[in-house]
Amino acid sequence: MSDVTIFHLEMTHASQLNAKSDAKGLIVTKAKLPQFEFNRFLYQFAGEAWEWTDKLGWSEQQWKSYSEDPHLHLYVAYFEGSPAGYFELQQQTNGQVEIMYFGLGVRFIGKGMGGYLLSEAIKQAWALPNTKRVWVHTCSLDHPSALKNYQARGFSLFKTETEQ
Repeated sequence: MSDVTIFHLEMTHASQLNAKSDAKGLIVTKAKLPQFEFNRFLYQFAGEAWEWTDKLGWSEQQWKSYSEDPHLHLYVAYFEGSPAGYFELQQQTNGQVEIMYFGLGVRFIGKGMGGYLLSEAIKQAWALPNTKRVWVHTCSLDHPSALKNYQARGFSLFKTETEQ
């Protein structure tokens, strides 16, 4: 099995955002009613191609606890009425907000939507009360443009790890 490189990125001020404003037809909506089944669907929808496996074995109760946490915020991107992607923001201690999951469904990759969706994720993270830092991690299993997209939006690399 190959080593996996994990990249940890951060943004320490909202002014660092280099936003993409062309929505490419995406409409981003906050899911105001927690439904663990929807979080689970989106996780598989966006993550299957990139080997997201950490939550695949979760029970319904684990999904429910995760998705109903008041510190977790789910946003869904729709294209022509169909889910195209999503992001989850988790408010953490000391004003930290982590972009827990961010992704597009395979059919929507390569259409210029990722920069806009990430810009919306960052804007929503900074809009949460008392945000002092927005951070995210990605890895070498992710789409080849993922790291570039995070950096192009204004994130800075603060740690790199290698795991087997």
